[in-house]
Amino acid sequence: MVRSSRTNPKVAVIMGGPSAERDVSLSSGRECAAALRDEGYNVVKVDAGPDLAHQLSDIAPDVVFNALHGRWGEDGCVQGMLEWLRLPYTHSGVLSSALAMDKEATKSVYRAAGLPVVPSILARKADVCAAHPMQPPYVVKPYNEGSSVGVYIVQEAANGPAQLGDDMPDRVMVEAYAPGRELTVTVVGDRALTVTDIITEGWYDYSAKYEVGGSRHVVPADIPQDIFDLCMDYALRAHVALGCRGVSRTDFRWDEAQGQAGLILLETNTQPGMTPTSLSPEQARATGMSFGALCRWMVEDASWGR
Repeated sequence: MVRSSRTNPKVAVIMGGPSAERDVSLSSGRECAAALRDEGYNVVKVDAGPDLAHQLSDIAPDVVFNALHGRWGEDGCVQGMLEWLRLPYTHSGVLSSALAMDKEATKSVYRAAGLPVVPSILARKADVCAAHPMQPPYVVKPYNEGSSVGVYIVQEAANGPAQLGDDMPDRVMVEAYAPGRELTVTVVGDRALTVTDIITEGWYDYSAKYEVGGSRHVVPADIPQDIFDLCMDYALRAHVALGCRGVSRTDFRWDEAQGQAGLILLETNTQPGMTPTSLSPEQARATGMSFGALCRWMVEDASWGR
């Protein structure tokens, strides 16, 4: 809980940054800054750059609202700096942020917690381009980026391995393709909110996530109650197993033909998007929490040193 002697606590909303998700972060930051102003906070927007520590020292905020996405902003780097500065900040701490950003490390935590995942490996980009690293269909993606940045699907009928673009890192994650519906659950504190069924024409890629009309969300998801309950349970268990705090969102694939056995976890996002089309604010609204109330809760939940 953030405590301040000021009648309107000062909140620094950090956004932008140098990652591949800069534009998404700027959109999230603008939305959150506007909502927090409406909630009565003294808000300062900060485009995060190499001088971020100096900027925050000059601003001297009561709390930092972390609206960064991608590497450096949600992988433990900024969190470590904020710990050093002893500034309370929103979302997860250093270790859980680093774990959740590393998709293979996340899967190791899931497995240890008894949560279902598909087989996966880490491989060199050159090796993946030279030969199939596993039997198709499979997915190739960076092991430490989000927002479906750089995702390649190699179908069963593919003539050859994936030809990865220059923007892909030298080390990538390859995982067996999980068929079925795309489901997601947001956790706020110690409570799973609801399940969303994400409906798209194809893969839930960057465009589907952030462009208006790119996808359709059914909230709450029209799925069997046992699958709904299992999603809620798995999301909360993933949140706890990774040591998350604040808000997280866990994504699933569900193959209806397999029933409960067809539900698998894809990843947990420790800093879900807060844009107009983002899933977590939509789930909060569906459960009676306005966008402003969600942002206020996150500020009040902010801390450091845990």
